[in-house]
Amino acid sequence: GTLKPKMSAFGSSQFGAGPSSANARPGEHVLEQFMSEVKEIEVRDSVLTSKQQIDRLLRPGATYFNLNPFEVLQVDIDASPADVKKRYRQLSILIHPDKNPDDHDRAEAAFDAVNKAYKMLDNEDAKRRCMDVVEEAKAHVENRIKEKRKQLKKEGKSSTVEEDDPAKYKHALWVMMCKLFADRERKRRETEQREAELRKRAADEEAEEVEKAKRQKEWEKQWEAKREERVDSWRSWQQTTKPKSEKSSEKNEWTAGGVGNKPPSPSRKSPQRRTSGQLEELATNHQAQ
Repeated sequence: GTLKPKMSAFGSSQFGAGPSSANARPGEHVLEQFMSEVKEIEVRDSVLTSKQQIDRLLRPGATYFNLNPFEVLQVDIDASPADVKKRYRQLSILIHPDKNPDDHDRAEAAFDAVNKAYKMLDNEDAKRRCMDVVEEAKAHVENRIKEKRKQLKKEGKSSTVEEDDPAKYKHALWVMMCKLFADRERKRRETEQREAELRKRAADEEAEEVEKAKRQKEWEKQWEAKREERVDSWRSWQQTTKPKSEKSSEKNEWTAGGVGNKPPSPSRKSPQRRTSGQLEELATNHQAQ
C-alpha cells in the first residue's frame, strides 16, 4: 500500500515509495495529485522573499500565532535539532534588519520572533514544554475525532470524518497547538501579574510599617522632650489649687512650748446637714410626743 505522508507543523509532507499510477487504486491518483500541489505550495512558502517572510511573521494575529515556535520557524514537530538550527539560520539571514534597511523596524520585530522561537526549541526544558503542548493537542484532536465517529455511528452514517484527510488533520492539529500555546501564555501572564500584585502589596505593607514605626519614634521623642515642661506645669497647678484647710493650718502654726503662743481653740463643728428622710423622721417623732 501507499505510505502515509509525514506532515510538518506548517503543512509539509513527505512521501515514501508507493505504487505507480498504473497500479494505483481509484482515488489514490487524485490524492497524490492533491498532496503534490500542497507540497509545491509549501516549498514556495519556505523560500518566500524577505519581505514576504516579514509579512508572514507580522501578519494580523501574529502575537497569537508566533507563540508556536514550529509555526514561526516552519519546521516539523519531529524536526531534529540540526534541522531546526539550519532553518533558523536561513530565516535569520533572510529577515535580518541589516539586510532590510528599507523596512528596518518591521524586520527587527520579525527577527525577534524568530530568535525567540529558536531559543524555545534549542533549550531542553523549553523544548520539552513545547512537546507537551504538541502531545496535548494531539490528544484533543484524537478525542474530537472519536466523538465525531461516535455521533456518526449513532446517526447510522459513515464513520468517515474530515480529519481522515491528512491535510485537514494537520490543520486541526495546528489550530489546537496555537490555541494551547496561547492558553499557556495567558496563564503565565496571569500568574506573573498576580505575583507582581502580591509583591507590590507586601512592599506597600512593609513601607507602611516602616512609616508607622517612624511616626511612633518621632512621637516618643517629642514626648520625652516636653517632660520637664509637663512636670513644671503640674507643680504650678499644685501650688494654685492647694486646699483651703491646708492654707488655714499654715496661718495657725504654733511651736509646742513657745512663749506667748496659745494653742488654737478647737473649731466648732458645723451642724450636720440632714437628708430629707432624716428630717421627715424627726418631725414624726415630735408629733408623737
